[in-house]
Amino acid sequence: MSKKTIGIIGGMGPAATVDLFKKIVENTDAANDAGHVRVYMDCYPTIPDRTKAILGEGESPVPYLAESAEKLAAIGADFLIMPCNTSHYFYKELSEKSPIPVMNMIQETAKELHSRGVQKVGVLATDGTVKTGIYQKELAVFGIEAVCPSVKGQQEVMRLIYDGVKADAKQFPAEAMRGVVSELFAQGAEVLVLGCSELPLGFERYGIPLENTVDAVEILARAAIAAAGYPTKNEG
Repeated sequence: MSKKTIGIIGGMGPAATVDLFKKIVENTDAANDAGHVRVYMDCYPTIPDRTKAILGEGESPVPYLAESAEKLAAIGADFLIMPCNTSHYFYKELSEKSPIPVMNMIQETAKELHSRGVQKVGVLATDGTVKTGIYQKELAVFGIEAVCPSVKGQQEVMRLIYDGVKADAKQFPAEAMRGVVSELFAQGAEVLVLGCSELPLGFERYGIPLENTVDAVEILARAAIAAAGYPTKNEG
């Protein structure tokens, strides 16, 4: 298999983009520098907020995503990935406008959970991702049931994302978020999907246990490494 170059449509947000690149490096089974994947990255933080666009409160990000796709293709990327879960609501539109293929993080996550034999999943994500049901639909393809937080619980998820990680808060009161996690496990979730790229960062930064959680960004990183023709490290 010939080696391919990954293009990252980034900036949604910047810390999540860095996290995706870090996970590509950490998950590549390379003996030296030359064994790693070539990656082009466009950190484009002024792409309009995806949740606001979905809720009809802001500009569509599609023209900006397409611009980034064209630039990355022009400099040599063979396929594209995005570390923003919510942006995948616009996946079909972007794919139609992109000159090169776009990998779908939501689909890759659903496939991975199916391969693990998971039957019921708690979804932690932005309001936009939850309300559009993009995770619920992809999981249903594999017969996996999805449960989401209560209205109050979803407010806590958004606070962690926007007031915590996106605001770069050094400290954040995370007790309520721990309650949201417990609530989903009480509903029978076997694992929780961290379906916003800021959530793995927030869980780690603010001391929320990562046990029985699935990091969609890491799943995307591993899938992209394989698609680029490079070996991945064994999990665990």
